[in-house]
Amino acid sequence: MVIFFFIQAFVIPSGSMKNTLLVGDFLFVKKFSYGIPTPHIPWLEIPVLPDFNKNGHLIKAQGPQRGDIVVFRNPRNEKEHFVKRCVGTGGDRIVYANKTLYVRMHEGDDFMKEHYPNDLVTLGGQIYVKEPYKQKGIHYDPKKDIESDILRFLSIGDFAMSPTYIKELGNHIGFSGGNAYVFDVPENEYFMMGDNRDYSYDSRFWGSVPYRLIVGKPWFVYFSWDKDKNVRWERIGRFVDTLENDEQYIHDHDDEDKLS
Repeated sequence: MVIFFFIQAFVIPSGSMKNTLLVGDFLFVKKFSYGIPTPHIPWLEIPVLPDFNKNGHLIKAQGPQRGDIVVFRNPRNEKEHFVKRCVGTGGDRIVYANKTLYVRMHEGDDFMKEHYPNDLVTLGGQIYVKEPYKQKGIHYDPKKDIESDILRFLSIGDFAMSPTYIKELGNHIGFSGGNAYVFDVPENEYFMMGDNRDYSYDSRFWGSVPYRLIVGKPWFVYFSWDKDKNVRWERIGRFVDTLENDEQYIHDHDDEDKLS
């Protein structure tokens, strides 16, 4: 019963959340962080009960907040789980350009001026917060040409953000016909990005995540090992929010890093 309603074990399979969560981290996830999700049979991912409320939850609660690390079902394959960071909520406008994230928060100018006075920029006549998430695990790889990945997905209609031109971001026009990408987050949905920004297959590609697919919040690491099966004893028992700024895990990208 506990695994159905309250706590579930997950393993980090990819590097999209490095350097906050690492491949080989085994986590317990609090499934009651954002309400009580409709229970599924583990591994088979078959619902145990009907979705009575039509929102994927037996009991609804407040959804993820900006900055939360969230476990959710992949919108493209609901039997698969992803873990990413929520960077935008319903009503926000997201701009991504030159490996930089800008968020226009739906609460408005006064809210952004009060809470992010040193991070404000004006784009197209509107105020945005530039890179509002400061955890040390969030990073870009200067050697990675993410634009090539974006253009490849754009060419097959598999990129959720729309090309646009914003004069404050420079005169360079890319192959997409703009110098930035924009996405308006629908109500009751969430824009997710991996902390390993240049190697994360996330909302930039497949769009925002509806509340019905939200599962919970990573709680703590109960086991961890690296690719050579060496146990990372120093990570075992750590709460996830204590790992976000831990200098020990801030390192260069591995050669095997890929979009995931």
